[in-house]
Amino acid sequence: MPIFEDWLEQCRRVYNYALAERKDWFKSRSCQINACSLRSEYIIPADKPRPTYVSQCKGLTQARATIPTLKAVQVHVLQQTLKRLERAFVSMWEQKHGFPRFKKVGAMRSFVFPQMGVEPIKNSAVKLPKIGWVKFRQSRLIPHGAALKQVRLVRRISGWYAMLTLQWDVSIPDVVPHGNPIGIDVGLTNFIATSNGLLTKRQRFFVDAERQLKLLQQCVSRKRIGSNNWKKAQKKVALLHEYVANCRKDWHRKLSHQICNDAGMVFVEDLNLVGLSRGMLGQHCLDAVFGQFFTILEQTCFKRGVYFQKVDAKKTSQICPNCGTETGKKELSERTHSCSNCGYTTDRDVAAAQVVLQRGLAAVGHTVKMLG
Repeated sequence: MPIFEDWLEQCRRVYNYALAERKDWFKSRSCQINACSLRSEYIIPADKPRPTYVSQCKGLTQARATIPTLKAVQVHVLQQTLKRLERAFVSMWEQKHGFPRFKKVGAMRSFVFPQMGVEPIKNSAVKLPKIGWVKFRQSRLIPHGAALKQVRLVRRISGWYAMLTLQWDVSIPDVVPHGNPIGIDVGLTNFIATSNGLLTKRQRFFVDAERQLKLLQQCVSRKRIGSNNWKKAQKKVALLHEYVANCRKDWHRKLSHQICNDAGMVFVEDLNLVGLSRGMLGQHCLDAVFGQFFTILEQTCFKRGVYFQKVDAKKTSQICPNCGTETGKKELSERTHSCSNCGYTTDRDVAAAQVVLQRGLAAVGHTVKMLG
């Protein structure tokens, strides 16, 4: 919708302006006492405090009084954009993330309505502040007694989506360890290997679509930048990326339900996913998306009352699950685990999953039973 596109663009401009204000303040303080910066920097008085969310909200109120395009957007939506920038800086300081970057045209894809009115949903339509009633296709029923607290509008290549956040006054009990335990080891040859011997081959979603993606990207490169044909070609590329992502997520959900069918406890490895994505097989790790699978599996376990826990992933493929002897590092081509101490032989990934299971049972206080 044109009004959504305009609001998203105003949010992007507010984000970039607030980021530039903070960046200028930081640069003015980074110059050494006995040397000048090689680039021209704004001279900001030493007594001026660091721009914060509160101070920039006050500046936003003053800017809305003089800029009509900003006044057309609801103030809470723009304030949420400033809060988003504040969270980016907090992540930089506390979680060692990179310095926030400016967003080019089309980079910002969502904005939030943090406050909704009374009865904002009627007859498959949601009443957005300052916009009015907007029809949408409701994917599921809202539980009785749940209150709609906020709405996030997300722009994707296939259309606009509304993400509803509900507040429901119910007490959800914690899932306790019970039932049949299963340990899971993930990999690139076998996507998952379970402790009971289930091996599931990895689906190569991106690799299978790589040839078609290459042809579509060649079509984009042959179009004049900014033309209508260039935009149409770019849309085809984006649609293919979204299709691959949807196929992968659908497969992850079906696989997670298959795991939970016969399990009361699920234990997985606590992997360094960032390190895996930067390794030699980083492209294949990103295609597998282990992090998304773990998140979906945890959500599925929560919905179906299955206990879920991550365990230490160190040396799971170097320890014999039968006798506990460390067998040493294996080459990637070595797909069979064979213990020289007890003679236990099985698939390498299954053995690692059995080690994960034993660590999980030890973590929850259950008795660890050896295979022999």
